Amino acid sequence: MANITPRRDKNGNITSYTIRVYHGYDSSGKRLKPFTTSYKPEKGMTAKQAEKAAQRFADEFESECLHFGEANSSMRLSDFVPRYLEIAKQTLSPATYEFYKLKIDSLINPALGHLKLKDINPSHIQKFINQLAAAPKEKRSGLPNEQGEKLSPSTVRRYLTVLQSIFKQAVKLGLISDSPAKVERLTLPKAQAPKIEIFTKQEAAQMLAALENEDLQFQTLIQLAIFTGARRGELVALKFSDIDFEQRKITIERAAYKIKGQPLATRPPKDYETRTVTINEGCCELLKLLKAEKIESAQRLGTQWLGGD
Repeated sequence: MANITPRRDKNGNITSYTIRVYHGYDSSGKRLKPFTTSYKPEKGMTAKQAEKAAQRFADEFESECLHFGEANSSMRLSDFVPRYLEIAKQTLSPATYEFYKLKIDSLINPALGHLKLKDINPSHIQKFINQLAAAPKEKRSGLPNEQGEKLSPSTVRRYLTVLQSIFKQAVKLGLISDSPAKVERLTLPKAQAPKIEIFTKQEAAQMLAALENEDLQFQTLIQLAIFTGARRGELVALKFSDIDFEQRKITIERAAYKIKGQPLATRPPKDYETRTVTINEGCCELLKLLKAEKIESAQRLGTQWLGGD
């Protein structure tokens, strides 16, 4: 049976659970390294709900581990990847999972998929990094750019993160003893710290003044972005029911995301960061006007209204 250990913050509240599944001993009688994963309960769960959810998650993980028991270090990386993705899907956000899957299919498997897990060493990973650093930067269409630009060092590091995640999981499952993709064992392209530019008060005021000629929805969206600091997905997932007009407060409890070929969907905010922010009176008045405009549109369109809340 899976071993479930709660992890607590300094106030004694449970923040996550560590789950271990033991699977016997090796030929010398030494206990094999357990399969390990973690579970983070959703915000708003009671202690009992979190405990039950962790148990369900542990039962599913244990079932998967029986399947993984057939795995060993002699399997090829490309054969391990589907098993890695089964686990990763439970912890990664949908958009991150799709990004990982895309880069595995287009970059990692073609370069390293034919090699056995036990045979992959830092020199193979270094060669992969060098290939990435020399690769042409692609346009959004997937075609190479005409200027001959190469992938930036930060992009190379981002792709390496996917590979590191695969090997980290292989270590957790006891298939290999150490990851060949650790940063300290590699030479990476040097990434320059990005220059971060922010609006001055004068620039923000100029933009807000220019917005007065735009649609009410855009005025509201940009003002919310400035005054709340909310992420793009959080802003477009807001509902009028999230707004307390009396107290001039907005509760951010979901984020929208879009995966190619699938309908728009929502998920909890990043790191389950549900929070309440205060807005100024001008922004609150814009929201009241926008709500009145939406109600009028819904009444006028009747059954054709698709705006929801």
